[in-house]
Amino acid sequence: MSNQPFLTDIETIRKRAREEMDKGALTASYGMDVEQVISVLNEALATELVCVLRYKRHYYTATGIHAPIAAEEFLEHAQEEQEHADRIAERIDQLGGAPDFSPEGLATRSHSDYVEGETLVEMIKEDLVAERIAIDSYREIVEWLGNGDPTTRRMMEDILASEEEHADDLMGLLERIGV
Repeated sequence: MSNQPFLTDIETIRKRAREEMDKGALTASYGMDVEQVISVLNEALATELVCVLRYKRHYYTATGIHAPIAAEEFLEHAQEEQEHADRIAERIDQLGGAPDFSPEGLATRSHSDYVEGETLVEMIKEDLVAERIAIDSYREIVEWLGNGDPTTRRMMEDILASEEEHADDLMGLLERIGV
C-alpha cells in the first residue's frame, strides 16, 4: 500500500484542465513524445492499410477447390484490418496528429510488404508472414508505450490479439488444405 495521496491536489488538476483545454485529451500526465507516438501509429496505420489491400486482392483472386473457404477468411480479415486502421486513425486524431492515408509511400511506411502470391497456398503464406510481422512489431509498440500512453497501449494490445487470431486462422487454413 502506498503512503502517497491518490490524487494530485484536485484544485491543481482543475486549474490545469482549464488552462490547457486546447490540448484536448493530452494532459500534463501524458508520458510520451506525442510526435513520435503519432509517427509510430502512422506506420501501424500504413501496415493495416497494406493488409486490407492484400486481403482484398486475395479475396477476389482466390481460385481452386479450397478458394471459397479461404476467400471467406480473406474477406473477414480485410474487414477486421480496416477496423484496426480506423481505430488507429481515430487515436492519431485524438493525439492531435493527422492520419496519413496518402497512397504515396504507403508501402514504405508499412511494416509488412505487399506480396500478392500466385497460388492460393502462396496467398495464405504471404498473409501469414504479414500477420507475423504485425505481431512482432505491434508487440514491440506495446512494450515501448508501457505506462506512458496506456490508452494507445490498450488499443495496440487489442489489435495485437486480433493479429494473433488471424495468424492462427491462416495456420488452420494451411492445415485444411494439407500443406
